[in-house]
Amino acid sequence: MTSRSVDPYTRTPWAETAVGDRTDADRAVQAARRAFDSGPWPRMGYGERGRILHQLADLIEHNGHELGMADTLDMGKPITQSQGNDVPRSASNFRFFADHARLSTAETLPMDSGHHTYTRFEPAGVVAAIAPWNFPLMLETWKIAPALAWGNTVVLKPAEDTPASATILARLALEAGMPPGVLNVVHGYGPDSAGQALTENPAVDRITFTGESGTGRIIAAAGARSLTPVSLELGGKGANVVFDDADLDTAVEWSIKAIFTNTGQICLAGSRIYVQRAVHDAFLRRFTAAAEALLIGDPKQASTVIGPLASQEHHQKVRGYLDSVEAEGGTIVTGGPGDGWTVRPTVVTGLGHDSRHAREEIFGPLVVVIPFGTEEEAVGLVNDSRYGLNAMLFTENLHRAHRVSASVRAGTVWVNCFFIRDLRAPFGGVGDSGIGREGGNFSREFFTEPKAVVMQIRPEEQPSGISGPAPTAGPDSDGAHHYHHLPTHRPEGDRLRGAAGPSDGAVVEAAPREEGPVGELPGALHSSDPEAIHPGASRDES
Repeated sequence: MTSRSVDPYTRTPWAETAVGDRTDADRAVQAARRAFDSGPWPRMGYGERGRILHQLADLIEHNGHELGMADTLDMGKPITQSQGNDVPRSASNFRFFADHARLSTAETLPMDSGHHTYTRFEPAGVVAAIAPWNFPLMLETWKIAPALAWGNTVVLKPAEDTPASATILARLALEAGMPPGVLNVVHGYGPDSAGQALTENPAVDRITFTGESGTGRIIAAAGARSLTPVSLELGGKGANVVFDDADLDTAVEWSIKAIFTNTGQICLAGSRIYVQRAVHDAFLRRFTAAAEALLIGDPKQASTVIGPLASQEHHQKVRGYLDSVEAEGGTIVTGGPGDGWTVRPTVVTGLGHDSRHAREEIFGPLVVVIPFGTEEEAVGLVNDSRYGLNAMLFTENLHRAHRVSASVRAGTVWVNCFFIRDLRAPFGGVGDSGIGREGGNFSREFFTEPKAVVMQIRPEEQPSGISGPAPTAGPDSDGAHHYHHLPTHRPEGDRLRGAAGPSDGAVVEAAPREEGPVGELPGALHSSDPEAIHPGASRDES
């Protein structure tokens, strides 16, 4: 079975890929399991693993145009964003986590009893990573980079609508020297298909998912049945608060980026803007003018800022919200439908905080602007949401910035900026925005099994009747015997030993796309393990 990837701008197929099923997903997990249990990857030193991950980062940068164009063709993201932002950030994900794992420290805990306790962070095992369609390459690497850096093996399922960049990434991992079975890529759907099979497989030790909140609940339930830890980064309805002391030029610039980056298809989007009444009208005028200045067009052109929505299905969803604005009492200040699957940057006023448009995740270029009075009221509006992924504050009052940041219910708060990331910081949300945090040490906690080792340290043994270190007798020049202390000797068997085993796992593999009117991506499961793929089954030749 195959599926076609459709270019959202031309609305025509540009590539074809095989659709994996439960059997493919199970074979991928088996390959990853063998690679973890008996392969070299978890037994390598951090430096050796890091060298391969840095090599992969080099290859991502070297193949940046191909990777960026793959995401642009798959989901309509402007090339300046896919190649100019997502590709460098994806390379940075591998570089950061390679170095973070190598430089991280554990704890040593001396005890009053004389015992010595220390901690270890050991790889958890097989990781199932399920990525979304809105930032395909960037969020795939955000998941697999820390998992690999800490010695795990991975089965990645990209979104069925955006398979291309993951396939290229698989090929590059092979070129970087990644051992067999460490990274496996399976294409396919979610329910009753490859995605569901991954979340239900008892051989999977960790599940990490980014996507819609309803799907996250299903995955959490599947993980609970096998007691598999799950990390969920889910939906959002980012609140953007503009106080009356804000620098309006700064507030407008960042607020435009917060809602219209990636055509509004971002879980962090600031899609509900609360503006203090004293500056509401001035902000709205400037914000509307900036929205109208954004260039709409072919995402493959460098000048384009707003591209099409990612699919026909998603376009219909966003149009449903757009078409209901006036019926629900709102006013479209600017924007509206565009050509094809495009929606122009849309600014809405006249709707209250309780409207669907202000409470539900639209995931498109539509923003609701609502006035407010006091700081206390603003905090109440921000927190009156089932989502809690992020918030933005615009104020020049340092005390207010700290007060409100501490009061709002959100995983990340940006003050006078948006989408600035430090990969050491926790990333995730509360409520319907997810469970858990990733980034820096938070990724280490999720992708490893922390272990405590308690050592008993014996006092040095003394010969009977003699105190102090064990002596030995030897003649001196006067013939008398004097005692000379010898260094303590430990028998060979007291030494702690390590072990390493051979590799018989599977490696990620991606064949180049064949030429023709429709490009062909490789099969649903990319692996060189003969036990993972039967001959001829790795590609659906249609």
